[in-house]
Amino acid sequence: MSPLSLIAALLALSIFGFYFGRRRAFAMAGGRGRSLHSRPGYYGAYVALWCAIPALAIFAIWLIVQPSVTESVVIAALPDALRDLGPDRMSLLLNDIRNVAAGVIPVERASPEVAAAAAHLNRLNATGNGALAVIALALAVAGLAFARSRLAPTLRARNGVEKTVDILLIACSSIAILTTVGIVLSLLFESIRFFGKIPFFDFVLGIQWSPQTALRDDQVGAAGLFGAIPLFAGTMLITAIAMSIAVPVGLLSAIYLSDYADLRVRAAVKPVLEILAGIPTVVYGFFAALTVAPLFRGMGEAVGLDVASESALAAGTVMGIMIIPFISSLSDDVMNAVPQALRNGSLAMGATKSETIKRVILPAALPGIFAACLLAVSRAIGETMIVVMAAGLAANLTANPFEAVTTVTVQIVTLLIGDQEFDSAKTLAAFALGLALFVITLAMNVVALHVVRKYREQYD
Repeated sequence: MSPLSLIAALLALSIFGFYFGRRRAFAMAGGRGRSLHSRPGYYGAYVALWCAIPALAIFAIWLIVQPSVTESVVIAALPDALRDLGPDRMSLLLNDIRNVAAGVIPVERASPEVAAAAAHLNRLNATGNGALAVIALALAVAGLAFARSRLAPTLRARNGVEKTVDILLIACSSIAILTTVGIVLSLLFESIRFFGKIPFFDFVLGIQWSPQTALRDDQVGAAGLFGAIPLFAGTMLITAIAMSIAVPVGLLSAIYLSDYADLRVRAAVKPVLEILAGIPTVVYGFFAALTVAPLFRGMGEAVGLDVASESALAAGTVMGIMIIPFISSLSDDVMNAVPQALRNGSLAMGATKSETIKRVILPAALPGIFAACLLAVSRAIGETMIVVMAAGLAANLTANPFEAVTTVTVQIVTLLIGDQEFDSAKTLAAFALGLALFVITLAMNVVALHVVRKYREQYD
């Protein structure tokens, strides 16, 4: 049985357990729900949880353990000549075996040893999936029978169900927290390795970025140049251009939709803006490279300005267009959340609609608007595709928007393209850039929370 079919069977058993437990509770109470400790639905959920949780736990454990177990058995069955390979060659051999087993590589193109190992792997997977199905279904049935034996009018089913749901919620939130901690620690450890090869202040204060280290020590540029200032300067330049376009247009659009637009206009315009937010960034990248960049270059030539084919202005402009729906939609929701009584009170005191917006609505909605702008800044800093296609890869330290620049995220992608060894400063530089970007974003969030709290206190 395939894993998907097993999940469907467990789901069907859980649904059956829910309806069975609910009907059983009604039957025990003689059709009188008041004689039960909990509502009948809780009894059904109690049975369904006992049916699903043990089986799904075994299923999850098996999915984690199965690859290492089956690959260990396959390696043990290999000929002695292949079993004694080094770690790197063994990893490549296992990759070939997996590809042959999955059908990515035809069996005819594989060596007899690899083909035999792939067939062995498929047999082990089939046997393991069958055993997993038997054990999981048996546990589900056993859990259903156990829950049925526990059903009684005095059973505190609601307490048990709510406690189980609390545990599941805590587990999910813990996974999110642990994932974040793992990301930070991975960045930190790899960055420490990088700073063991490159001095910290050379990275933080350096003004030249050329991570293409040489293959031999006697080649020119073997040490590489890892000054990150040009990357962060390019990131800030493009972000500033994008926000200078997105914030005014997005905020004015939100004001119009919130307080001036007719309901029919709002019902038509707001979904269109939200659709723009879902356009893939590669589409914006093509638009920037094929339309906006040549347009700016032609306009520059017409007035005697030297505008590069790939410029920060083109990338920032298109990025600003991309970010407008975020600011507009979020600001509109925040402004609509301002109580109508505040508007009515301002108008009753003789204020015009524009004065009400400036002196009442915007101050009340300012924390939410600031949060929307912060989200837009984070989106601009993390954008990659538009910068690659419209601003280029040149790490220039400049404040001229007409020149080509690059950003931190683009360089991270560039450093990790292709087969890389994680012992070189070139590859480890990507983790140092990621850690620096994380610290900057965290600092921005702290400042934003302080500003939001300050203005909220002033308004209250």
